[in-house]
Amino acid sequence: MEVGVELMALRDRLRDVFWLGGSSGAGKSTTAAALAERYGLQLYATDDVMADHARRCPEAQCPQLHAFAAMGMDERWLHRSPQVMLETFHWYRGEGFHLILEDLMAVVEAGGGPARPGVLVEGFRLLPGLVRPLLADPSRAVWLLPTPEFRRAAFESRGGSWQIAGRTSDPQRALSNLLERDGLFTDELRERVRAERLHAVEVDTSWTREQLLREVAVGLGLERGVPPSVRASGGAA
Repeated sequence: MEVGVELMALRDRLRDVFWLGGSSGAGKSTTAAALAERYGLQLYATDDVMADHARRCPEAQCPQLHAFAAMGMDERWLHRSPQVMLETFHWYRGEGFHLILEDLMAVVEAGGGPARPGVLVEGFRLLPGLVRPLLADPSRAVWLLPTPEFRRAAFESRGGSWQIAGRTSDPQRALSNLLERDGLFTDELRERVRAERLHAVEVDTSWTREQLLREVAVGLGLERGVPPSVRASGGAA
């Protein structure tokens, strides 16, 4: 397929950007922060700019975001099935991704050219189908996919999901719905990564922090080493 001139130029501008995606509770934020420190990368966490992007995205561009914002907590987490939650959650549908690109281009321009030594972009909003066209080198992107046990342990340790569920009239049911929705998103990501012939790492409770750091570092080409372990999936055969 022919790549347009504008897309080729965008790829070139972003050639020193590394992408770490994955579903919630996969350890992306902790891993990205450690990698950024270890390899001297500038970190751009998409979670940190969600509120700003919600303000910047008009309804015409982000209709599902505005619909979600208009709902009460019970309507969001109790009155709809996890499947509907998945299908209508704005960030899971790619709304506002253009704002991530705007931010990254501002970082590049501030540096006078492609960002060096590099920028590490992290977050669940990095959908494979949106990131793949931006990659001159497919090895610059990795997705973390947690097992249900790993994801639940991560949520319980940080308490973020309980903060959301606790604002509903039935916190236990809301938490169950949220975890099921995120499990469905993990399954969807797995298929999307495979379809785009990109790299995913299946994260379970057997991983140590250092093992995961090295696995991602090698996968992103930040560190030389043996090919990613057999637990990694989705790469080109």
